[in-house]
Amino acid sequence: MSKTSSKGGALGEALRSVFTVGVIILSFAISWVIYKYVFGNPLFFEGGNPEGHPLPGNYLAIIYKGGVVVPFLITLNLIVIVFAFERGFTLFRAKGKGRINVFVKGLQNDLNNNKIEDAIVSCDKQRGSLANVMKAGLLRYRALQNDVTLEKDQKILALQKEFEEASALELPMLSRNLVIISTIASISVLTGLMGTVIGMIKAFGALAQAGAPDALALANGISEALINTAFGIFGSLLAIIFYNFFSTQIDNFTYKIDEAGFSLVQSFAAATK
Repeated sequence: MSKTSSKGGALGEALRSVFTVGVIILSFAISWVIYKYVFGNPLFFEGGNPEGHPLPGNYLAIIYKGGVVVPFLITLNLIVIVFAFERGFTLFRAKGKGRINVFVKGLQNDLNNNKIEDAIVSCDKQRGSLANVMKAGLLRYRALQNDVTLEKDQKILALQKEFEEASALELPMLSRNLVIISTIASISVLTGLMGTVIGMIKAFGALAQAGAPDALALANGISEALINTAFGIFGSLLAIIFYNFFSTQIDNFTYKIDEAGFSLVQSFAAATK
């Protein structure tokens, strides 16, 4: 690998890291603004006081009463949604311009008819991760056909190695940031439970007061407990759905790459003496 490619790869990795950190910070900032100025709008509360009771039927105010854990839960939900769109866009680009099944079938036909140049042109038109991997293999295929210094077995191993190296460069991009979604699937529930515990502590604290219990404090505590539980479960459900969906899509895409690579190696083995 050249120094230019290494620098380009390092720069790309740095930019992706900055994007990830930026999404997290921006999501929290947006969540705090939503919590403080949308859910906590004084017009939603009796007497215009956010510390008082929400107006009857005003669910935004009820969410606000969930307490300071709510913006963290909103942040987790926003992060899941942003990275779901980001993964969807990445997979869309990775598939290229045309349908993958049609592209793979066309490549197999070209390989069976030893039309290597036509297959390379198809890769240029298709683009995407699969096309990039196949083009690298096809270029190596063409070079090995004219190589008289290697035996047949050595040529096949060289072609397989080229295909594996090209796949190793493309496939990690597909699963990037999925670990964040899978992590949120767990910590969203735990964060919600933490808010629930805090709310119940406040509720029992109101009951433990001497004399008549503070009904307002009791109501706020129970509300905080229930709201955080609901947000935590919703965030976890959302993350699990997206994680499983994208994992399935990536597995299917990886299978298509392996299928196309197998056809490439088999065609080369059959055409090489």
